Amino acid sequence: MIRSELLQSLAADNPDLRPEEVEQVVDIFFDEITERLAEGGRVELRGFGTFSTRGRDARIGRNPRTGEAVSVPAKRVPYFKPGKEIRERLND
Repeated sequence: MIRSELLQSLAADNPDLRPEEVEQVVDIFFDEITERLAEGGRVELRGFGTFSTRGRDARIGRNPRTGEAVSVPAKRVPYFKPGKEIRERLND
C-alpha cells in the first residue's frame, strides 16, 4: 500500500472527514513518529509493533561499481519490531 492508497482508504472509512482533513491526520501521525525517533525515542503501537532506532558503527564499504574501498560513517537507522498480534496474523 502506498500513501495515496492509505489516504483513499481512510477517507472511505470516514466519510464525515474531508480528504484534506484525512491527509492532515496522516501527516501529523507520521511526523510525530519521525520526530520521536529523531529524538532517540521509540514509538509503540499496541498490536502492531514498535519503531525504534539502532546505531551502526563506522565501517569500510565498497563502491559496487568500481570495487573501491569507501569509508562509511557511523549512523542511526530506523528499526521496526512487529507486535505479537501482527506476527500471529501473518503466520495463520
